[in-house]
Amino acid sequence: MRGKAPGMNVGLVGCGYWGKNLLRNFHELGALGAVCDASEAHREVAARMAPGVPLYTDFEELLKSDIPAIALATPAVTHFQMASRALAAGKDVFVEKPLSLNVKEGEQLLKMRGDRILMVGHILEYHPACVKLVELARSGELGDLCYIYSNRLSLGKVRREENILWSFAPHDVALINRLAGEMPESVAAFGGAYLQNDVADVTVTNLSYPRGIRAHIHVSWLHPFKEQRLVVIGSQKMASFDGVTGELTLYDQRVEWQMGEPVPIKRDGVNVATSKAEPLKEECRAFLEAQKTRVQPLTDGQSGLEVLSVLESAQESLNQGGRVCPVARDFLPA
Repeated sequence: MRGKAPGMNVGLVGCGYWGKNLLRNFHELGALGAVCDASEAHREVAARMAPGVPLYTDFEELLKSDIPAIALATPAVTHFQMASRALAAGKDVFVEKPLSLNVKEGEQLLKMRGDRILMVGHILEYHPACVKLVELARSGELGDLCYIYSNRLSLGKVRREENILWSFAPHDVALINRLAGEMPESVAAFGGAYLQNDVADVTVTNLSYPRGIRAHIHVSWLHPFKEQRLVVIGSQKMASFDGVTGELTLYDQRVEWQMGEPVPIKRDGVNVATSKAEPLKEECRAFLEAQKTRVQPLTDGQSGLEVLSVLESAQESLNQGGRVCPVARDFLPA
């Protein structure tokens, strides 16, 4: 099947668990040009959600069409192969996290990018509360950043093709790197596999940054309740982002030294007003804007490669029982 309606410039590949959300948003933005999925059931879902949008069963046929951009909502193990084929076909590419499954592949995608747009789905960076949190950190409102921790916990969805580190932690790594303004120089990761051999269900990753910031990321799909919380500790103020409610709270709290003694300064938290825009729609909008301006988006291939490097080193540490591992930082320029 060929052709696209004017303005419909994104071909979505994958209409499963997460792909349905991308389909809805690109369709609402008037940009959905086609959907490709080998599953008849998934194509039926697409037909109900976006009536009249062309449906493909063959990825290669979609690549031959005149649709200029591809969005990949497929298993992580397919990301490199499908993204590289789309770039080679001259398409702009949006790929869900992670960019690929190793740094070597990520570097190859950046080499192939050329003047194409290459964007990675690090959705937290488009959440209005997280955008505001980064603004607060950059403005000096929090003082010098000291420590950041993130919990991303729930019961399921358990995956078989990737462990919890690769499934949940990319979001947090991307945002913490953005807050720190740099990549970590080393990581140490610990975890356990309780449901499947060699597929970690729970991990805790400690990150050390060159300017002294420390962070830890706790992720699990074996947890009795859902918790998504990121806390930033600064020398002047503290902030907490609740990913379940979407709220950002600022605390004018710190520890001061008075007469040689550390004295906690405690005040009630204040909710920070932020836009109620849907983060995924903002992410999709950013991809469309990058296509229009030809300027790489915030979460471009370089950003995706940096996150990938952290994950790869964390996996190496996990494999070695928590040994501190350096993080590769010598990447191609953005």
